[in-house]
Amino acid sequence: MGLFSTLKDAIFGSDEAKEVAVKKAPPPPAAAAAPPPPPKPQPVDLDEVLAYMAEKRGAPSNYKSSIVDLMKLVNMDSSLASRKELAQDLGYTGALDGSAEMNIWLHKKVMEKLASTTV
Repeated sequence: MGLFSTLKDAIFGSDEAKEVAVKKAPPPPAAAAAPPPPPKPQPVDLDEVLAYMAEKRGAPSNYKSSIVDLMKLVNMDSSLASRKELAQDLGYTGALDGSAEMNIWLHKKVMEKLASTTV
């Protein structure tokens, strides 16, 4: 999954995702006789991470509905060539022409796959 994996890693492997996870982690016990077990991985809230990334970047972004803005948010190339490659990675069968249809499908598919990702 070439570019999708890059996109997924740019979100879930980002400093922002780690910061969100730390904020949501349960506090350690006050005192313990034995060392506590390692913390269990916490599910990452995609919407929260993306919102935090957008807030930190400080630039207007329509990442919730635009594949171009989503890719820019995570510092990826959002050119037509990259979107074509991403569409092919995800199984798009329509014309790879950068049309609204392609971009809407691509954004929807990316968000679905990201939402079902476990890290």
